[in-house]
Amino acid sequence: MSESEVLAKLAADVDSALSAAQDLDEETKKKFLKLKEALEAFHKEGLVTLVKAVKADERGKELLLQAMEEPSVYALFSMHGIIKPSLRARVVEVLEQVKPYLSSHGGDIELVDVEEDVVFVRLHGACAGCSMSAQTLRDAVEETMRTRLPQIKRVEQVTDMAVSGFLSIDQDKGWVEGPLLETIAETMNDGAVYSMLQESVLLMQSEGKLFAFRNACPHMGLPLDGGKVEGETITCPFHGFKFLRSTGECLTAPEVQLEPFPLKIVEGRIWVRPQ
Repeated sequence: MSESEVLAKLAADVDSALSAAQDLDEETKKKFLKLKEALEAFHKEGLVTLVKAVKADERGKELLLQAMEEPSVYALFSMHGIIKPSLRARVVEVLEQVKPYLSSHGGDIELVDVEEDVVFVRLHGACAGCSMSAQTLRDAVEETMRTRLPQIKRVEQVTDMAVSGFLSIDQDKGWVEGPLLETIAETMNDGAVYSMLQESVLLMQSEGKLFAFRNACPHMGLPLDGGKVEGETITCPFHGFKFLRSTGECLTAPEVQLEPFPLKIVEGRIWVRPQ
């Protein structure tokens, strides 16, 4: 049995046990959940102590980053909150919270970029041409954003950029060189994967546009490559979570989604900016 198969089986066993617990009587279920919480707290305390000790040495930091390339380690750290979502990922989560409000008014919102304490967005639909768009941003988006993420100072609307799967940002702001587009073109529809620094990046194409995401299902941090691609969705090969290839939105559990990376193509080569 391969490492990925072993990991998938272990994850399935966890899901099965949690599912079975739902059939217990209330008193037994409470005891079960209390034991689960105690074990998780115990494990997290040990992991945090271990990570702090390893990070105290420069070589230890490097080894820790290498270890997190392993799906099992990444899943474990994610599960216990040791790996914190990037600011961009948290901004995306907040935008998902305001989308229902915008949708009720015939509009939508797209994240363009996050620069230090400023979030740049693009409004779509009825909101895009509405004379009240500035007030919508201030009341519905910026207020929610600043409440959830105090480090964000303002939200600005971008209106002078064409809608695209690419972001045009200066190369001196953390862009990392990826593969040539022609080398992965044939696998793009099924989701191409490549390693970049300490990240595994999932590249997916939708309606002629290219998108980049962290190659980790937010459910348990397991890799998505090899997942079934149908139409505009990709399904996690481990537990069946389904995501839109263009936005990373999870159709199975709307409260989570794939973590996007800014992407652009320069002279036929893909560049991605990890968060």
